[in-house]
Amino acid sequence: MSEEKCIFCLIASGDIPCAKVYEDESVLAFLDLSPVHPGHTLVIPKVHYKDLLEVPCEFAPALLSALKKIGVAVMKATGATGFNVMQNNGVSAGQTMFHVHWHIIPRFDGDGLGAWEQGNYPDAAAMQTMAAKVASCLEK
Repeated sequence: MSEEKCIFCLIASGDIPCAKVYEDESVLAFLDLSPVHPGHTLVIPKVHYKDLLEVPCEFAPALLSALKKIGVAVMKATGATGFNVMQNNGVSAGQTMFHVHWHIIPRFDGDGLGAWEQGNYPDAAAMQTMAAKVASCLEK
């Protein structure tokens, strides 16, 4: 999807309205139209990046600062006892909007939402083999 037709770019430019909760020079946050719980907030960079792999590392301080501020505000506003920060990259990971974004989802004790099913490695050697494989793929 081109930046001109990206819904999040249109929201960031003010061409499409949103329920804005936060904005600074590089980040915009607004309520999700299909919330897991009321207060579910999306945090986007104002610049178009398809996914996390396109986001420059220099964006990290602005993003982390915004996620922290918004997370605290969402908890206060909703009475949540916790929150999830989620971000998907690629279709197989559930990404449906190809403008990188983070979800802040308020959570409550006993809200019925679980975590994904966890697995395990067959043994310590298999775990170490995978660790070595991932490490060898890191860009130097």
